[in-house]
Amino acid sequence: MPIKLNTEYISSFIKDEEFYAIESQVNLAHNLLQNRTGLGNNFTGWLTLPTDYDREEFDKIKVVSKKIISNTDIFIVIGVGGSYLGARAAIELVHSQYYNDLSKKTPEIYFIGNSLSSTALYNILKICDGKDVSINVISKSGTTIEPAIAFRTFKNFLEKKYGKKEAKNRIFCTTDRQKGPLKAMADEEGYETFVIPDNIGGRFSVLTAVGLLPMAVSGIDIDELILGAKLAQDNLFCNDLNKNDCYKYAAIRNILYRKGKHIEIFASYEPDFLMLNEWLKQLFGESEGKDNKGIFPTSAIFSTDLHSIGQYLQCGRRNLFETVFYIEKPQKDVIIEEISKNVDGLNFLTGKSLSFVNEKAFLGTVLAHTDGCVPNVVFKISEVNPFELGYLFYFFEKACAISSYILGVNPFDQPGVEKYKNNMFDFLKKPGYVSY
Repeated sequence: MPIKLNTEYISSFIKDEEFYAIESQVNLAHNLLQNRTGLGNNFTGWLTLPTDYDREEFDKIKVVSKKIISNTDIFIVIGVGGSYLGARAAIELVHSQYYNDLSKKTPEIYFIGNSLSSTALYNILKICDGKDVSINVISKSGTTIEPAIAFRTFKNFLEKKYGKKEAKNRIFCTTDRQKGPLKAMADEEGYETFVIPDNIGGRFSVLTAVGLLPMAVSGIDIDELILGAKLAQDNLFCNDLNKNDCYKYAAIRNILYRKGKHIEIFASYEPDFLMLNEWLKQLFGESEGKDNKGIFPTSAIFSTDLHSIGQYLQCGRRNLFETVFYIEKPQKDVIIEEISKNVDGLNFLTGKSLSFVNEKAFLGTVLAHTDGCVPNVVFKISEVNPFELGYLFYFFEKACAISSYILGVNPFDQPGVEKYKNNMFDFLKKPGYVSY
């Protein structure tokens, strides 16, 4: 398995009979999801996406990505939430957080439209000065305020730089198949379009054109990504907790939640995992945080954060658990060299790899935290590549859906997100807008 669940560090927190007790609820959640009879069932298209995706559009993504690579220095991806987190997570994990500095054969990629910061938008515009630029705006409707403002800004930028006729060849819209202001504009202006399927919500859309086009532009092999997701779809169908790590993880989360563990910390020992943590936080937070229920997702990068919040994790309130990702084979490694006089006292590590030290930090931290009464759910990932990442994306999408159904909430809506928008438009005095 590309992802292996290690339950060794929760054995003192969860008894075997607790798994037996929750098994019927897991079976019910499985049936609700697989039969598409649960809450939000009209947004379960992601469930079979790895086998029934649109082959024609998939091929178009590969053709268009090559075109973008050939004529673009900077590729701007405009979107918020699920419209950008998955793609950015994939690019940083497979390539590097420093992708834009290291990329030689593919464009630099910047993600905007995910905040209302004037400084952030201005600085990206400055970076684009004198460069060949293409943009991909991702929005189901085209009216979400953060990406909509960024899009109108960059549309104007491209039209001033290239003229309206050439600019349209550098604007790519990922949106609704048939309706909405962005789709209407794309049709009128002649922009190349890609589809956000009607039956897939934003935070479950990473394996659609939403995530695939930016990934392909970065050079990620999207064929391998989909193959990994297909293996996950095949492997994770069984509802036996002893055979399905995805379902077992969903069960563990709910058992711990009922024991008062209301905070989940997603942690990794690789800084390039940072945005994958952000994707997980949105996936679980927006899916489960309803009806005054749900586990609060947060994240950390170790060993960095052991020097900031490590004290709290070790000795603070015991209302949390950790889900730890450990990558067994790093993409690159560094050998520690001997220095004269041994002033730092570390010559005993001469000839050892930094990944060896990182592994010992992982083992030492898991032991310390579990000794401090913090359950640690550990996932070991054999290595980072597109295949394993496709498996990981599907694994956690399904784990989230199953966990949400066990919790008793709709995994696929987000009613609370609209509240801040209502208040904001009230303050902005949007014409014709009536708050509810």
